[in-house]
Amino acid sequence: METWVLITIAAAFLQNIRSVLQKHLKGVMGTTGATFVRFGFGVPFALVFVGLLAFGMGYPVPRPNSGFAGWVTLAALAQIGGQALLIQMFSHRNFTVGTAYSRTEPAQAALFGLIFLGDRLNAGTLAAIAITLVGVVLISVARSASGAPALLRSVFSRTSALGLASGTFFGIAAVGYRGASLSLDGPNFMMQAAVTLLAAIVLQSLILLFWMWLRAPGELSRVRAAWKISALVGLVGATASFGWFMAMTLQTAAAVKALAQVEMIFTFASSVLVFREHVNKVEIFGCIFIVAGILVLLLV
Repeated sequence: METWVLITIAAAFLQNIRSVLQKHLKGVMGTTGATFVRFGFGVPFALVFVGLLAFGMGYPVPRPNSGFAGWVTLAALAQIGGQALLIQMFSHRNFTVGTAYSRTEPAQAALFGLIFLGDRLNAGTLAAIAITLVGVVLISVARSASGAPALLRSVFSRTSALGLASGTFFGIAAVGYRGASLSLDGPNFMMQAAVTLLAAIVLQSLILLFWMWLRAPGELSRVRAAWKISALVGLVGATASFGWFMAMTLQTAAAVKALAQVEMIFTFASSVLVFREHVNKVEIFGCIFIVAGILVLLLV
C-alpha cells in the first residue's frame, strides 16, 4: 500500500478524534474559542515536528520563498473561510443538507488542482470521487426528516449555497497547501509538510487571536481555563494536519480528499460505539458507497 494512503487514513482517524474532543470544548467556550484551540494550541507541536526533523533526523529546513508565502496565505485564509461558513450554517434550517454540499470538497479540489497546479486525474480517480461523494451525501441526509429529496429541492437555497461555498474554500485550501509544500522543493515530503503546517497555523492563530481580542475578549479567559483538553486538541489536530500535508505533498489534493472521506466512517463508528446512536439503512448504504469508492481509488 502506498505511503500517502496510510498517512491519509491515519490523518482521517486523528481528525475524527479531534472533532470528538472539540465537541466537549463547545460546552465551555464559544465557537470562536473552540476554533482557535484547533490552531493556537497546535503551534508548539508543529514546532516540535520541525525540530525533530531538523535536529533529530538531520534534514535541512527549507527556506520559504515568495511562492510559498502566497500559497500558504491563500490556503490558511481559505481554511478559515470554509470553517466560518460551516459555523454559519449552524443557525440555518436543514443544516444537514448544507453539510452534504460542503462535502463536495474533493470534486472542487480536483478542479482547482487542475487549474492552479496542472494536477490531472484519471477516469478511475474521478469515478472514485463521485462514488464516495454519493456515500457522504447519503450519510449526511440519513437523519434529516426531509431526506434526499430536500437535497435536490434545495439546490438554490441559502443553506446549500453556504455548503457549496464552504466546500469551495476547503477545496482551495487543500490545493493551496499542496502548492505551498511543493514550492519548497525539498529536502523531502516530511520536512516540506512540517514547515507548511507551522507557517499556516501560526498565521491562522494570529488572525483568530486578533479576532477574539477585538470581538470576543471573554473567550480568551475561557480558552485559558480549558487549557488541558485544549492542549490535547492541539496535539491531535496538529498531527492530523501534518498527515494531510504530507499526503498532499505526495499525491494530488483531490485524491487525498477523496480517500479522506473515510473519516465519515470513523465518525459513523464513533456515533454508534461511543454515543450509542441508532443506525439506519441509509447510513449503512452510505458507508458501503464510501468503502466502494475508496476501493476504486486504491485499485486504479
